[in-house]
Amino acid sequence: MALAVQFDEYGDIDVLEVRDVPAPRPGRGEVLVRVEAAGINPGENAIRLGALHELFPASFPSGQGSDLAGRIEEVGPEVPTWSVGDEVIGWVDTRASHAELVVVPAEHLVRRDPVVPWEVGGALFVAGTTAHAAVEAVGAGPGDTVVVAGAAGGVGSLAVQLARRAGATVIGLASESNHDWLADHGVIGVAYGDGVAERIRAAAPGGVDAFIDTFGDGYVDLALGLGVATDRVDTVIDFAAAARTGVRTAGNAESARAEVLDDLAKLVAAGELDVPVAATFPLTEVRAAYRQLMLRRTRGKIVLLP
Repeated sequence: MALAVQFDEYGDIDVLEVRDVPAPRPGRGEVLVRVEAAGINPGENAIRLGALHELFPASFPSGQGSDLAGRIEEVGPEVPTWSVGDEVIGWVDTRASHAELVVVPAEHLVRRDPVVPWEVGGALFVAGTTAHAAVEAVGAGPGDTVVVAGAAGGVGSLAVQLARRAGATVIGLASESNHDWLADHGVIGVAYGDGVAERIRAAAPGGVDAFIDTFGDGYVDLALGLGVATDRVDTVIDFAAAARTGVRTAGNAESARAEVLDDLAKLVAAGELDVPVAATFPLTEVRAAYRQLMLRRTRGKIVLLP
Protein backbone atom coordinates (compact mmCIF):
# COMPACT_ATOMS: atom_id res chain seq x y z
CA MET A 1 0.00 0.00 0.00
CA ALA A 2 1.07 3.62 -0.52
CA LEU A 3 -0.34 7.09 0.12
CA ALA A 4 -1.84 9.04 -2.76
CA VAL A 5 -3.92 12.20 -3.18
CA GLN A 6 -7.36 11.54 -4.65
CA PHE A 7 -10.76 13.22 -5.00
CA ASP A 8 -14.19 11.73 -5.74
CA GLU A 9 -15.97 14.76 -7.20
CA TYR A 10 -15.25 18.18 -8.57
CA GLY A 11 -15.02 20.81 -5.88
CA ASP A 12 -12.92 23.12 -3.77
CA ILE A 13 -9.70 22.18 -2.00
CA ASP A 14 -11.59 20.30 0.71
CA VAL A 15 -12.47 17.46 -1.70
CA LEU A 16 -8.79 16.41 -1.68
CA GLU A 17 -8.03 13.35 0.43
CA VAL A 18 -4.82 11.45 1.15
CA ARG A 19 -5.59 7.74 0.97
CA ASP A 20 -3.82 4.44 1.37
CA VAL A 21 -4.12 2.76 -2.03
CA PRO A 22 -2.66 -0.41 -3.54
CA ALA A 23 0.90 0.16 -4.72
CA PRO A 24 0.96 0.46 -8.54
CA ARG A 25 3.07 -1.85 -10.69
CA PRO A 26 4.92 -0.86 -13.86
CA GLY A 27 3.99 -2.39 -17.20
CA ARG A 28 5.87 -2.61 -20.48
CA GLY A 29 8.02 0.49 -21.04
CA GLU A 30 7.33 1.81 -17.55
CA VAL A 31 9.11 2.18 -14.22
CA LEU A 32 7.88 2.60 -10.67
CA VAL A 33 9.23 5.74 -8.97
CA ARG A 34 9.25 6.44 -5.25
CA VAL A 35 8.48 10.14 -5.23
CA GLU A 36 10.77 12.43 -3.25
CA ALA A 37 9.14 15.69 -4.42
CA ALA A 38 6.18 16.70 -6.58
CA GLY A 39 5.29 20.26 -7.56
CA ILE A 40 1.75 21.61 -7.53
CA ASN A 41 0.32 23.85 -10.23
CA PRO A 42 -2.65 26.18 -10.78
CA GLY A 43 -3.86 24.01 -13.67
CA GLU A 44 -4.42 21.14 -11.25
CA ASN A 45 -6.62 23.40 -9.17
CA ALA A 46 -8.68 24.26 -12.26
CA ILE A 47 -9.06 20.58 -13.18
CA ARG A 48 -10.21 19.70 -9.65
CA LEU A 49 -12.77 22.51 -9.72
CA GLY A 50 -14.16 21.14 -12.99
CA ALA A 51 -13.31 24.36 -14.82
CA LEU A 52 -11.47 22.39 -17.52
CA HIS A 53 -13.96 19.52 -17.78
CA GLU A 54 -14.45 19.97 -21.53
CA LEU A 55 -10.71 19.77 -22.17
CA PHE A 56 -9.52 17.48 -19.35
CA PRO A 57 -12.47 15.52 -17.92
CA ALA A 58 -11.79 13.63 -14.70
CA SER A 59 -12.84 10.06 -13.95
CA PHE A 60 -13.38 9.34 -10.27
CA PRO A 61 -11.67 8.65 -8.03
CA SER A 62 -9.13 10.95 -9.66
CA GLY A 63 -5.52 11.34 -8.72
CA GLN A 64 -3.58 14.54 -9.13
CA GLY A 65 -0.21 15.89 -10.21
CA SER A 66 2.26 15.80 -13.11
CA ASP A 67 5.68 16.94 -11.80
CA LEU A 68 7.94 14.54 -9.92
CA ALA A 69 11.43 13.68 -8.83
CA GLY A 70 12.40 10.46 -7.11
CA ARG A 71 14.17 7.11 -7.18
CA ILE A 72 13.32 4.19 -9.42
CA GLU A 73 12.01 1.34 -7.30
CA GLU A 74 11.02 -1.19 -9.97
CA VAL A 75 11.63 -1.50 -13.71
CA GLY A 76 9.01 -2.96 -16.04
CA PRO A 77 9.62 -5.09 -19.13
CA GLU A 78 11.42 -3.59 -22.14
CA VAL A 79 13.10 -0.73 -20.27
CA PRO A 80 16.82 -0.87 -21.10
CA THR A 81 17.53 2.74 -20.11
CA TRP A 82 16.86 2.72 -16.35
CA SER A 83 17.81 0.65 -13.32
CA VAL A 84 16.54 0.31 -9.78
CA GLY A 85 18.00 3.10 -7.65
CA ASP A 86 18.44 5.63 -10.46
CA GLU A 87 17.54 9.17 -9.41
CA VAL A 88 15.23 10.85 -11.91
CA ILE A 89 13.20 13.94 -12.76
CA GLY A 90 10.10 13.60 -14.88
CA TRP A 91 6.37 13.75 -15.31
CA VAL A 92 3.20 11.75 -15.82
CA ASP A 93 0.10 12.48 -17.90
CA THR A 94 -2.07 10.33 -15.64
CA ARG A 95 -2.65 12.81 -12.79
CA ALA A 96 -0.82 10.64 -10.33
CA SER A 97 2.42 12.24 -9.11
CA HIS A 98 0.99 13.49 -5.80
CA ALA A 99 1.70 10.13 -4.23
CA GLU A 100 4.40 8.07 -2.60
CA LEU A 101 4.67 5.73 -5.60
CA VAL A 102 3.87 6.45 -9.25
CA VAL A 103 4.21 4.52 -12.50
CA VAL A 104 6.02 6.61 -15.13
CA PRO A 105 6.70 5.94 -18.83
CA ALA A 106 10.46 5.45 -19.18
CA GLU A 107 10.65 8.14 -21.87
CA HIS A 108 9.21 10.72 -19.47
CA LEU A 109 12.28 10.69 -17.25
CA VAL A 110 15.69 12.36 -17.24
CA ARG A 111 18.59 11.75 -14.94
CA ARG A 112 18.81 13.89 -11.80
CA ASP A 113 22.19 15.46 -11.11
CA PRO A 114 22.81 15.16 -7.34
CA VAL A 115 23.43 18.91 -7.11
CA VAL A 116 19.78 19.55 -8.04
CA PRO A 117 17.74 19.54 -4.80
CA TRP A 118 14.82 17.11 -4.77
CA GLU A 119 12.27 19.88 -4.35
CA VAL A 120 13.69 21.77 -7.34
CA GLY A 121 13.66 18.68 -9.56
CA GLY A 122 10.14 17.87 -8.47
CA ALA A 123 8.97 21.36 -9.39
CA LEU A 124 10.65 21.65 -12.76
CA PHE A 125 8.57 19.99 -15.47
CA VAL A 126 5.30 21.94 -15.75
CA ALA A 127 6.67 25.40 -14.94
CA GLY A 128 9.90 24.89 -16.85
CA THR A 129 8.39 23.56 -20.06
CA THR A 130 5.63 26.17 -19.96
CA ALA A 131 8.17 28.98 -19.60
CA HIS A 132 10.31 27.46 -22.36
CA ALA A 133 7.36 27.30 -24.76
CA ALA A 134 6.25 30.86 -24.00
CA VAL A 135 9.71 32.32 -24.59
CA GLU A 136 9.99 30.38 -27.84
CA ALA A 137 6.50 31.44 -28.94
CA VAL A 138 7.20 35.17 -28.67
CA GLY A 139 10.58 34.81 -30.38
CA ALA A 140 12.54 36.52 -27.62
CA GLY A 141 16.05 37.39 -28.73
CA PRO A 142 18.81 39.99 -28.78
CA GLY A 143 17.52 43.53 -29.23
CA ASP A 144 14.03 42.67 -27.94
CA THR A 145 12.33 44.11 -24.90
CA VAL A 146 10.06 41.48 -23.38
CA VAL A 147 7.53 42.02 -20.59
CA VAL A 148 6.59 39.08 -18.36
CA ALA A 149 3.44 39.38 -16.25
CA GLY A 150 3.50 37.37 -13.04
CA ALA A 151 7.28 37.52 -13.16
CA ALA A 152 7.87 36.04 -9.71
CA GLY A 153 5.44 33.13 -9.99
CA GLY A 154 6.23 29.53 -10.78
CA VAL A 155 6.25 30.00 -14.56
CA GLY A 156 7.13 33.68 -14.65
CA SER A 157 10.26 33.33 -12.52
CA LEU A 158 11.64 30.87 -15.09
CA ALA A 159 10.36 32.74 -18.15
CA VAL A 160 12.23 35.92 -17.18
CA GLN A 161 15.47 33.97 -16.86
CA LEU A 162 15.01 32.08 -20.13
CA ALA A 163 14.18 35.31 -21.97
CA ARG A 164 17.34 36.89 -20.55
CA ARG A 165 19.35 33.84 -21.68
CA ALA A 166 17.91 34.38 -25.16
CA GLY A 167 19.46 37.86 -25.13
CA ALA A 168 16.38 40.00 -24.51
CA THR A 169 15.95 42.93 -22.16
CA VAL A 170 13.29 41.75 -19.72
CA ILE A 171 10.76 43.73 -17.69
CA GLY A 172 9.09 41.71 -14.95
CA LEU A 173 5.72 42.73 -13.52
CA ALA A 174 5.67 41.79 -9.85
CA SER A 175 5.14 43.21 -6.39
CA GLU A 176 7.91 45.48 -5.12
CA SER A 177 8.95 42.81 -2.61
CA ASN A 178 10.18 40.74 -5.58
CA HIS A 179 12.07 43.49 -7.38
CA ASP A 180 15.40 42.77 -5.70
CA TRP A 181 15.14 39.10 -6.74
CA LEU A 182 14.35 40.18 -10.30
CA ALA A 183 17.27 42.62 -10.34
CA ASP A 184 19.60 39.85 -9.15
CA HIS A 185 18.56 37.93 -12.28
CA GLY A 186 19.09 40.84 -14.65
CA VAL A 187 15.39 41.76 -14.89
CA ILE A 188 13.83 45.21 -14.56
CA GLY A 189 11.13 45.03 -11.91
CA VAL A 190 7.94 47.04 -12.48
CA ALA A 191 5.04 47.08 -10.04
CA TYR A 192 1.66 45.88 -11.30
CA GLY A 193 -1.64 47.65 -10.62
CA ASP A 194 -3.01 51.06 -11.56
CA GLY A 195 -0.65 52.96 -13.86
CA VAL A 196 1.27 49.86 -14.94
CA ALA A 197 1.17 50.83 -18.64
CA GLU A 198 2.85 54.15 -17.90
CA ARG A 199 5.46 52.46 -15.73
CA ILE A 200 6.24 49.96 -18.50
CA ARG A 201 6.60 52.76 -21.05
CA ALA A 202 8.96 54.59 -18.70
CA ALA A 203 11.05 51.43 -18.28
CA ALA A 204 11.02 50.73 -22.02
CA PRO A 205 11.25 54.06 -23.84
CA GLY A 206 12.00 52.25 -27.09
CA GLY A 207 8.79 50.25 -26.83
CA VAL A 208 7.89 46.66 -26.02
CA ASP A 209 8.51 43.93 -28.61
CA ALA A 210 6.99 40.88 -26.91
CA PHE A 211 4.79 40.05 -23.93
CA ILE A 212 4.36 36.85 -21.90
CA ASP A 213 1.27 36.63 -19.68
CA THR A 214 1.45 34.04 -16.89
CA PHE A 215 -1.21 35.65 -14.69
CA GLY A 216 -4.32 36.59 -16.71
CA ASP A 217 -6.56 39.39 -15.43
CA GLY A 218 -6.33 41.73 -18.43
CA TYR A 219 -2.67 41.44 -19.36
CA VAL A 220 -3.39 40.40 -22.95
CA ASP A 221 -5.25 43.67 -23.50
CA LEU A 222 -2.43 45.54 -21.78
CA ALA A 223 0.09 43.97 -24.17
CA LEU A 224 -1.92 44.93 -27.23
CA GLY A 225 -2.44 48.42 -25.84
CA LEU A 226 1.34 48.74 -25.62
CA GLY A 227 1.51 48.06 -29.34
CA VAL A 228 2.82 44.49 -29.21
CA ALA A 229 1.89 42.45 -32.29
CA THR A 230 -0.54 39.59 -31.62
CA ASP A 231 1.96 36.98 -32.80
CA ARG A 232 4.43 38.17 -30.17
CA VAL A 233 2.01 37.95 -27.24
CA ASP A 234 1.67 34.61 -25.46
CA THR A 235 -0.69 33.84 -22.59
CA VAL A 236 -0.46 30.56 -20.71
CA ILE A 237 -3.66 31.21 -18.77
CA ASP A 238 -6.14 33.64 -20.34
CA PHE A 239 -7.56 31.49 -23.12
CA ALA A 240 -10.73 33.57 -23.41
CA ALA A 241 -8.68 36.68 -24.19
CA ALA A 242 -6.60 34.68 -26.67
CA ALA A 243 -9.73 33.48 -28.48
CA ARG A 244 -10.98 37.05 -28.65
CA THR A 245 -7.74 38.66 -29.81
CA GLY A 246 -5.78 35.96 -31.66
CA VAL A 247 -2.67 36.03 -29.47
CA ARG A 248 -0.65 32.88 -28.89
CA THR A 249 -1.35 30.27 -26.20
CA ALA A 250 1.83 28.18 -26.29
CA GLY A 251 2.53 26.46 -22.99
CA ASN A 252 3.41 23.14 -21.42
CA ALA A 253 2.01 21.02 -24.26
CA GLU A 254 4.31 22.63 -26.82
CA SER A 255 7.49 21.80 -24.88
CA ALA A 256 6.50 18.63 -23.01
CA ARG A 257 9.51 16.62 -24.15
CA ALA A 258 12.24 14.86 -22.25
CA GLU A 259 14.96 16.69 -24.17
CA VAL A 260 13.56 20.06 -23.06
CA LEU A 261 13.32 18.88 -19.45
CA ASP A 262 16.88 17.54 -19.64
CA ASP A 263 18.17 20.87 -20.95
CA LEU A 264 16.41 22.72 -18.13
CA ALA A 265 17.73 20.30 -15.51
CA LYS A 266 21.27 20.75 -16.83
CA LEU A 267 20.91 24.54 -16.59
CA VAL A 268 19.81 24.14 -12.98
CA ALA A 269 22.74 21.85 -12.21
CA ALA A 270 25.16 24.34 -13.77
CA GLY A 271 23.76 27.19 -11.66
CA GLU A 272 22.42 28.93 -14.77
CA LEU A 273 18.69 28.60 -13.95
CA ASP A 274 17.29 29.41 -10.53
CA VAL A 275 14.08 27.58 -9.58
CA PRO A 276 12.78 29.38 -6.47
CA VAL A 277 10.83 27.18 -4.08
CA ALA A 278 8.45 29.22 -1.94
CA ALA A 279 7.37 26.44 0.40
CA THR A 280 7.29 22.68 0.89
CA PHE A 281 4.55 20.61 2.50
CA PRO A 282 4.26 16.93 3.42
CA LEU A 283 1.83 15.01 1.24
CA THR A 284 -0.64 14.82 4.11
CA GLU A 285 -0.93 18.63 4.06
CA VAL A 286 -1.87 18.86 0.38
CA ARG A 287 -4.90 21.03 1.19
CA ALA A 288 -2.72 23.60 2.96
CA ALA A 289 -0.31 23.58 0.03
CA TYR A 290 -3.09 24.43 -2.43
CA ARG A 291 -4.53 27.11 -0.17
CA GLN A 292 -1.16 28.85 -0.21
CA LEU A 293 -0.83 28.38 -3.98
CA MET A 294 -4.21 29.95 -4.69
CA LEU A 295 -3.26 33.14 -2.85
CA ARG A 296 -1.14 33.77 -5.99
CA ARG A 297 1.50 35.63 -3.98
CA THR A 298 4.32 33.13 -3.79
CA ARG A 299 7.74 33.52 -5.38
CA GLY A 300 8.35 30.40 -7.39
CA LYS A 301 6.97 26.94 -6.67
CA ILE A 302 5.17 25.09 -3.88
CA VAL A 303 6.21 21.46 -3.57
CA LEU A 304 4.87 18.34 -1.86
CA LEU A 305 7.38 16.05 -0.16
CA PRO A 306 5.86 12.55 0.08
